[in-house]
This record gives sequence, structure tokens and C-alpha cells, in this order.
Amino acid sequence: MKFSNILTAMTLSAGLMVGGAHAEGTFTTKSLTPELAVKLAQATMAACRAEGFQVAVAVVDKGGNAQAMIRDRFAGPHTPRTATLKAYTAVSFRANTLGLSDNSMAGKEASGVRDIPGVLMLGGGVVIETGGELVGAVGVSGAPGGSLDEACALKGLEAINDELAF
Repeated sequence: MKFSNILTAMTLSAGLMVGGAHAEGTFTTKSLTPELAVKLAQATMAACRAEGFQVAVAVVDKGGNAQAMIRDRFAGPHTPRTATLKAYTAVSFRANTLGLSDNSMAGKEASGVRDIPGVLMLGGGVVIETGGELVGAVGVSGAPGGSLDEACALKGLEAINDELAF
């Protein structure tokens, strides 16, 4: 049997082992609606305002594409970009950025990820999951510290939790 025939047979066998739903080459996925992304951004900003913080909030879909952005009046000019990068980083690594920040400090094994273009290892990016599936991330920038940015994001997610279960 030729190598190309063996490779084809192995590929077909692997595809069949994945299951019937995937054997045809398609799959079903969940996505945030733009309306829910905006609602999440607003709820997150409200949570930060309640603590006295002026922030920017960004929501990205599972591909890291921006779905919503809101910036409070007195949030710094850097905060929209920073919030977006935090959300993008969270969805890219499928993890909240506060943990990523700690695990990628200088001298740690994962420190090299800080050199990847377009990622920002600062707390404040939180993944959005529903039914065990990643559907996006929310990023917050402007509170005095990444842990406070993350706390606002978690409160925003809590506020829309019922609508997230789709």
C-alpha cells in the first residue's frame, strides 16, 4: 500500500472516530448576539461605576472579533484598546487574564507568551462560556488594578447569566 493511501485511510478513520455529527465535516456552535454583547458591556460598566471606577469595556466573540465597546467619560484614552486586548487574550488562551498574568511573569516557564504580538497579559480579561462552550470574552481597563477590572467583568457576567444560558 502506498504511503498516500495509508495516510488517506488513517485520516478517514480518525474522522469517523470523532462521531457521526462530525463525520460530514460540519459542526454546530454558539455565538453571542450583538445585543447580548452590548448588554454585557453595559452591565460591566455599571458594576465598575458602582465601585467608583471609570473604565472601558470590550466584548469579543470566540474568534477575538470585537462585538461591543463602551468607554466611560473619564476613562483614560488607552483604555478602549487595553480592554480589547485583554478580551482578545482571554479568548485566545481560553483563560482569564489575571491567571495568565501571574503564570507568565519573568522567570516562569510561560513567560515567552508575553512576546506574542497582540496579546496583553494583564488582569481584566474574562472568558464567556455557556453550556461548557467558549463563546467570547469581556475585557475591562481603567480600575486601579487588574484584579478590580476582573471583578467588574465577573459582576457584569453575573448580571446577564440568565440570558447567557442559550
